[in-house]
Amino acid sequence: MDEALTAAASAPPPPPIAAVNRPLFSAVLAFAVAQFLKLFTTWYKEKRWDSRRLLGSGGMPSSHSATVAALAMAIALEEGTGGSSFALAVILASIVMYDASGIRLHASRQAELLNQIVCELPPEHPVSSNHRPLRELLGHTPLQVCAGAVLGCLVSYLMRGST
Repeated sequence: MDEALTAAASAPPPPPIAAVNRPLFSAVLAFAVAQFLKLFTTWYKEKRWDSRRLLGSGGMPSSHSATVAALAMAIALEEGTGGSSFALAVILASIVMYDASGIRLHASRQAELLNQIVCELPPEHPVSSNHRPLRELLGHTPLQVCAGAVLGCLVSYLMRGST
């Protein structure tokens, strides 16, 4: 019994998550940093603090792009670019970034236009009385997507030596 307690007490502590799964940790960290930076980019652009930006989609930089770029870069740094994990991460990143700057950006613009149309309807119109505005900030401009991707790569690069 004492031997088991001694062995358990002398066992090294488990490694931190950054050392166990660096690609996962890099991706989550890149997402968090991008969301945090949105507070400051919103303040710079609109001269107001908006804490909803911490959890919202859209805006500068793209946290989705930062996440998938960090994942792909971390896998490349850890396993190289010849494996199927890297190929999968690059394809995932391409789809996410295309979606953010294409489909979701156009959905944002359509929501903005539809909200404007509904606001201009007369009050007796059935749609104007029970309408909740559509979310307008869904997608990203290509610059926001590129900024997110660069941020994600930078986070993974800086995490490469962490243990």
